[in-house]
Amino acid sequence: MAGEKEQKTQKFSKLSDLMIKFSDKQKSLMSTLAKPVKQAELKKDLALLADFAEMMVRLSGDSGTMISVQQDYMTDLLSLSDRFGRKLMGLSSDEDKPQKVTDKRFKSEEWSRNPFFEFIRDSYLISSKHINQAVSQVKGMDEKKKRRVEFFTRQLLEAASPSNYLPTNPELLKLTFETGGDNILEGMDNLLNDVNCHDGTLSIKMTATHAFEIGKNLATTKGKVVFQNDLVQLIQYSPTTEEVYSVPVLISPPWINKFYILDINEQSSLVKWLVDQGYTVFMISWVNPGSQHADKTFEDYMLEGHLAVLDAIEKITKQKKVSAIGYCTGGTLLATTAAYLAAKGEDRFASLTYMATLIDFSEPGELGIFLDEHQVKSIVEDVEQVGYLDGRHLAKTFNMLRPTDLIWSYAVNNYLKGQEPVPFDILYWNSDSTNLPAKMYSFYLQNTYIENRLKDPGGISLNGVAIDIRNITAPAYFLATEEDHIVLWQGAYKGAMLHSGPVRFVRGGSGHVAGVVNPPAKKKYGYRVSVGLADDPHTWLEQTAFREGSWWLDWHEWNVQHAGERVKKRVPGSGKIKAVEDAPGSYVKHSLEKKYKCRENCSCKKPVRSGLTQIQSHVPQKNTAR
Repeated sequence: MAGEKEQKTQKFSKLSDLMIKFSDKQKSLMSTLAKPVKQAELKKDLALLADFAEMMVRLSGDSGTMISVQQDYMTDLLSLSDRFGRKLMGLSSDEDKPQKVTDKRFKSEEWSRNPFFEFIRDSYLISSKHINQAVSQVKGMDEKKKRRVEFFTRQLLEAASPSNYLPTNPELLKLTFETGGDNILEGMDNLLNDVNCHDGTLSIKMTATHAFEIGKNLATTKGKVVFQNDLVQLIQYSPTTEEVYSVPVLISPPWINKFYILDINEQSSLVKWLVDQGYTVFMISWVNPGSQHADKTFEDYMLEGHLAVLDAIEKITKQKKVSAIGYCTGGTLLATTAAYLAAKGEDRFASLTYMATLIDFSEPGELGIFLDEHQVKSIVEDVEQVGYLDGRHLAKTFNMLRPTDLIWSYAVNNYLKGQEPVPFDILYWNSDSTNLPAKMYSFYLQNTYIENRLKDPGGISLNGVAIDIRNITAPAYFLATEEDHIVLWQGAYKGAMLHSGPVRFVRGGSGHVAGVVNPPAKKKYGYRVSVGLADDPHTWLEQTAFREGSWWLDWHEWNVQHAGERVKKRVPGSGKIKAVEDAPGSYVKHSLEKKYKCRENCSCKKPVRSGLTQIQSHVPQKNTAR
């Protein structure tokens, strides 16, 4: 009796604390709600409403499609109702046994134990299927608008899933009864803490951010910053072999993310693996720009970024050429740089490697849904007011591409189950956003996603030089991945066809991150490869054979032909070019998250729970960030 009274007292105390916390945060919450809607957001919302209205008009006017969809939908609902009725009356047969559901939102057995919740689940799945089918069958709509409607229809259906709500989720109801409602109180605490930590706006926490520190358990490969300017720091990594290949490797990571995805931990680090193979590895660490970088252009990223570090590497290694690797937008800039130098008659690349890179943007993937001429114009008008695009907005866009994995699963776990997210290095990196300078971002969007001019000879000019990708004759290695939703492998293939030199195209397994960060020790995914290209990606695919293992090994076998002879190892900072600071440098440590004063018991300050302190050294396909 005394124990029960104590539990009630503790819950009342917890509830009182939550009410006080909510009261404390009302000011920031109301301030956020009172903020005027940005012009870009308002125009986007109005355009989306217009697209949905057009879809409804066209669908309602297509009587044949409407009748067919309604008939199929009613057939499935009647079948479901019949099974449900027989179960309630105890007349179910073997045919009425619950079908295996592969949707991980409903993996708990609780969904099948109770006919009521099984009915809720199956009616939702049936409705979602037919709504998506109906939207996909709309005729006469502009293709880009139709894709946008299809995408946001899926978003709405994901949000409506019964797994996201306490009254319709049997797993959550069971947990609530077992804990006496403690999970709801803890969830409210987590929700308020997430609001508090982000200045009145909700940012769902996906990992235990306090468990990581760049340079301590992320980006730990030894090295030195050997060059820096306003845009970049250049890291040279310490050798682990007595001899190295004479031609150094330069990695240009995306400037919309931080470089340490390629040095995430010792087991999955591409940087460490390359160093261990005997390469002298240099890494660009892009600055996390603020308003002071508003006037930095795409041209500046080439001149002060790639060209500046090429000169620095030549001074350090006495080598004119490098084997350059570009990842995502870093690859797009690399192709631009290579074409620029080719037009000037400068031969600076022994080999070029493009990882998940678009050069021809005619197939932009799901990001194209968010980018049309009117939306980009509104975005540019907004970012020019502050001088940069806030990287957190871009991160939320990427998360929307996989709402179940990167939004709703964490909302349910944190706020309804009352659990704290576990430490996961990939998701920490995914949340560690970077800004983009206004002028650079505007030029990039307009000339790639909107006008697709980079693929055209002379389509753009930088520093007075017309850019033509067809002038690139250096040997090129293209990696694309099968499940990449940001850079479709077919789109990457079109970029490979623009190169005039010998090309090796590889299609790896998995997606934009896991397919790239795929160390040989894991023996995962596999890849397809060919020497030379077919006329189109589908013909190429038919002519290739699947190979087991990591593409890293295939790349090393290919690149070693262009790596030069073995020379004495190069120790960073030991020559005339002195080190600026230790790797990973200071630029990468600049975080966008403002440091607000939190409550003493804020989840940001809570210690990592027992049993959850081990950082995952693998990259699960379903949990990768982008």
